[in-house]
Amino acid sequence: MKPPSPIVGYTTGVFDLFHIGHVNLLRAAAQRCDTLVVGVTTDELSLSRKGKTPVIPFAERVEIVSSLRWVDHVVAQTSMDKRAAWDEIRFHRMFVGSDWKGTPSWDAFEQEFAPLGVEVVYLPYTQETSSTILREALSKLA
Repeated sequence: MKPPSPIVGYTTGVFDLFHIGHVNLLRAAAQRCDTLVVGVTTDELSLSRKGKTPVIPFAERVEIVSSLRWVDHVVAQTSMDKRAAWDEIRFHRMFVGSDWKGTPSWDAFEQEFAPLGVEVVYLPYTQETSSTILREALSKLA
């Protein structure tokens, strides 16, 4: 079945300590859809999910992501409920790093979204750089 046009893509992330892995993901996602919507995780959700507050405040992370030419719209990700995001945005493709492929949670998302015509697309994960690596390097400087 051919996807409807225009194709709306959706991805999410904390996007803390913005780095080349974020660029790679967003650029690759934009190449696979007509409109790219990016959910930026709120400070509160990051704290509740990861047990830490991002280094860069939410409003600044939104501004960084919004300024990229590949990103058409930015929304606040206030929960991990991807179905609620779909209900609001009606995306056709959901993009995520390849490090999530084959995990129980993303296998479940694939099954949940298939009847809705949503394709889960795994994009290459950049292993050389991550926000965790950068955070660790910064903590050594402190």
